[in-house]
Amino acid sequence: MSKVAIVTGGSRGIGAAISVALKNAGYSVAANYAGNDEAALKFKAETGIPIYKWSVADYEACVAGIKQVEADLGPVSVLVNNAGITRDAMFHKMTPAQWKEVIDTNLSGVFNMTHPLWSGMRDRKFGRVITISSINGQKGQMGQVNYSASKAGDIGFTKALAQEGARAGITINVVCPGYIATDMVMAVPEKVRESIIAQIPVGRLGEPEEIARCVVFLASDEAGFITGSTITANGGQYFV
Repeated sequence: MSKVAIVTGGSRGIGAAISVALKNAGYSVAANYAGNDEAALKFKAETGIPIYKWSVADYEACVAGIKQVEADLGPVSVLVNNAGITRDAMFHKMTPAQWKEVIDTNLSGVFNMTHPLWSGMRDRKFGRVITISSINGQKGQMGQVNYSASKAGDIGFTKALAQEGARAGITINVVCPGYIATDMVMAVPEKVRESIIAQIPVGRLGEPEEIARCVVFLASDEAGFITGSTITANGGQYFV
């Protein structure tokens, strides 16, 4: 019986690549999404991966969504916390709502998804929790105080929880992508994109599949000795 994996934000961008890569590696994958029904239905039709709609910012919705996934597919062994949003603004113009929305999804969402699964992983003595943070959670980014704080928080969450999960056979790791050629990045003006690429030593944007390969490895049995770690995948743009 294949292991079951949930990928939040799993129907678009990096999340879609992760969902497909895990499916190709033999996992039974559930792709969560929050709002874009059209994109999610297209993803399901193209990949055959089942989709589940709920907001990771809502704890009770996460509990109900996970319950449905487990009823359909079986106990969840792998959680990929990929869902994330931006509400960019310079700090003097940032509203409390812009701060709260980003923290609720990008940081509290990681708690909201991991916490309901934790007891089952402990009971089964196996689990993989992989959270997608960001280069901007490592170095910070002007105009993204909320986003950078949430993504840095994901790294702290990982380091702390890894110490609790280790004896129970659960590994907790984080991947920090740099700038990846997703629809969002490719939609920015070409001159802006060129200025970003100029800061990346390898001379190009990353591909979603490159982040997905990191996740597939961390989810595997072979990665059982890696926990509390941060995998930095940014083309050399920022060294930790």
